[in-house]
Amino acid sequence: MDMATRDEVLERWRARGFHGGLWTDPPGRVWEDFVHDDDELLMVLEGELELTLAGKTLVPRIGEEIEIPAGVVHTVRN
Repeated sequence: MDMATRDEVLERWRARGFHGGLWTDPPGRVWEDFVHDDDELLMVLEGELELTLAGKTLVPRIGEEIEIPAGVVHTVRN
């Protein structure tokens, strides 16, 4: 898979009705038991993270898109 630039990813997401932002977290950062009112897309651009979503633990690859449905509790560990 060719790696898209951040701007290309954001443009594709906008076309699907999402808006985007860039978060950079220090190693060891944990966002625990988050719930959003809207669907959320997540993509790792560099580094690693672990995502617990609906009881399943995922380790997305760089460039892999993960959709987190609205109302689903999730935890992200960097």
